[in-house]
Amino acid sequence: MSMLRFCFLVFSCIFFYSAHAQLVGYVRGVSENDTLSLNGAKLKLLANKTAVFTDSEGKFELFLGKKLPDTLVITYPGYAADTVVVDKSDRFGSLIISLYNRNMQPEVIVELKKQSGILKFKTLNIELLSSNEFRRAACCNLSESFETNASVDVNITDGVSGAKKIQLLGLDGVYTQFQFENIPFLRGLETPFGIQSLSGIWLSSIQISKGTGSVVNGHESMAGLINLELKQPHNMEKFLLNGYQNRFGRSEINALVGKLVGEKWATNLLTNGSYNHVKVDENKDGFMDIPLFRNLAVMNRWQYEGEKMEAQFGVNAYVDNRVSGQYASDLSGETYTMNAGNKHVDLFAKTGFFGKKPAQSLGVIYHAKYHELEGMYGTRNFQGTEKRAFVSMVYDDANQKETHKFRSGLTGSYLALKQQIGNVNRDREEFISSAFIEHNLNGLRFSLISGFRLDYHSLTGWQWVPRIHGKYALTPKMDLRFTAGKGWRIPNVLIDNIGLLANQKNWILPTQLLPEVSWNCGGSFVAEGIVFKKKFTWTTDVYYTWFERQLVIDRDLYAQDISFAYQENASSSMAVQTEISAQLAKNFELRLAYKYLDVKSIFGNIKQSQSMISKHRFLVTSNLMSKNKRWQWDLTAAIFGPMRMPASYVTMTYSPWYTLVNSQVIHKWKKWEVYLGVENALNYRQPNPILLAQNHQDPGFDATMVWGPITGINVYSGFRFAIKDKH
Repeated sequence: MSMLRFCFLVFSCIFFYSAHAQLVGYVRGVSENDTLSLNGAKLKLLANKTAVFTDSEGKFELFLGKKLPDTLVITYPGYAADTVVVDKSDRFGSLIISLYNRNMQPEVIVELKKQSGILKFKTLNIELLSSNEFRRAACCNLSESFETNASVDVNITDGVSGAKKIQLLGLDGVYTQFQFENIPFLRGLETPFGIQSLSGIWLSSIQISKGTGSVVNGHESMAGLINLELKQPHNMEKFLLNGYQNRFGRSEINALVGKLVGEKWATNLLTNGSYNHVKVDENKDGFMDIPLFRNLAVMNRWQYEGEKMEAQFGVNAYVDNRVSGQYASDLSGETYTMNAGNKHVDLFAKTGFFGKKPAQSLGVIYHAKYHELEGMYGTRNFQGTEKRAFVSMVYDDANQKETHKFRSGLTGSYLALKQQIGNVNRDREEFISSAFIEHNLNGLRFSLISGFRLDYHSLTGWQWVPRIHGKYALTPKMDLRFTAGKGWRIPNVLIDNIGLLANQKNWILPTQLLPEVSWNCGGSFVAEGIVFKKKFTWTTDVYYTWFERQLVIDRDLYAQDISFAYQENASSSMAVQTEISAQLAKNFELRLAYKYLDVKSIFGNIKQSQSMISKHRFLVTSNLMSKNKRWQWDLTAAIFGPMRMPASYVTMTYSPWYTLVNSQVIHKWKKWEVYLGVENALNYRQPNPILLAQNHQDPGFDATMVWGPITGINVYSGFRFAIKDKH
């Protein structure tokens, strides 16, 4: 059955379900040290004037009447009452309602409300990583915030610079669209090192959506979209201080301040400094295993919340400098040095105006940035400057019952990019103007988002971008989601691949600038249940991406050259992931995940698997807390399957299986937290990550064949001190 037929069939089901439907859920009582099922909690619909009480397990069943939307009031003695607005879209839904003990402090309630997992009531399959998830590992910067997550892989680009890149659905991070609260982020010259320049302590949450996202967010989400939520001035701590130190000499310090300014204004200041001054060479190859670096970052934001308008504006700036390479001269008589310097500043602003109807609003986003990058790998220099401006206007509206929601808008962007490696430059100036429209249908069990976007690029012409997303509730605790759509981007051939400079190979570059175009389709299945009185969540998703055109980097075609060439209808990616999360005991959670990747294109004139990608990956995480919530222990084990190595890698055809184990213990007081952790506890290291390290001028010298960890066991410690009340 084609996807179009499937969508039509499920869409038709909307009109045949009864006007009266059942809402099932649970009410639990939350105190600072305990969570209980509430027996006898009262739930009352105000408009329909019906009420029910929960049973001994806290479960309730409630029929929604014709008067919708309606307000559901939940009460229980000793707990603060809560209200939930229910509508037609909530029929056949499942609610888990938490009532909080009246004696709890507001800031404690805020912390307990932070959860990680799938956003169940969203049409798109969005995975949420909360601040509690970030506490399960060191998470000093953004690249380290995915260590307990199975969806996103983070890899080292080369054995010299320490730069990192993400992978989603087996595809390079350039195919994943990054946003900071719906503002463009990590684009252009930021790509090589920017993921390590944002402090993990600044993060409030991360939302990961696989496949093509909403047309409202842009055209570049070819593998997925990652949206970052940073700490907001209105609801963050009054003061937060965080420090970190590891055995390799890396030091981190974060200081965050939030302040209310009157009733409607608030501001915050986020600062981060990181520093590494210790030279480390555990494998004795003459090269530093970790670069020496200094990073300083600061962000200031102002936020206004009024009755008919919301606004915010701010500035973000950082400088990042790193040096690496050999301790002394090698057989060539010279010393190989790598250095890179980044200077970045961007301004952002958002305004939102509310209409007369609850769902009516107009939002405008403004963003401008300037970025400088310069450095060298040995004798190969690189440099670039980027000036970028972006504006987006989005109008939201809905019918009276909000069963049909509409979003439409316009975006415009300007880019002046200079990028040069040696005598080769790929400078360009471009304008992109776009228009989009999106319809959101909320049915009884079925919801559908369909959107269309039209983009005009000043250098490459028109692109049309259709996308569709759907969700079908099989039962109150079982959902199916599907997605299909198109994405495109303009490759930055030099800067996107800067890590490949860490060898002596020549680059064969294309003469044309063409857009990369891909299609993605996929789906996910999410189920919640109780087995042997243990609560579990099971998620399985499958996504397939194929490229109409892709800029393929071929490291198999020539021994001494790297070929960059556009290929049409030759590249694809299949990603399958399944994950089970179980609450095995009151304070013990276990998560098991497996991921299979099959990424193919034409390499060395043969269609074969892409090199440097592990087809199989297993992830096991556990979280144990003491009864008084003061102690927390986390354990993470990641098992990586073999990677195909490029033909020029003569040492082996496939990398071996290996396992990484990380663990951390946290002790909490009222305002203080201290933590002690270990990374790579099994002390596994890739042998000879730099080929022919003893002579960097030899044609066989290559530091780009990194498939495993370079450093061994790492022990770290740190602290957090927070004052939460801003009043």
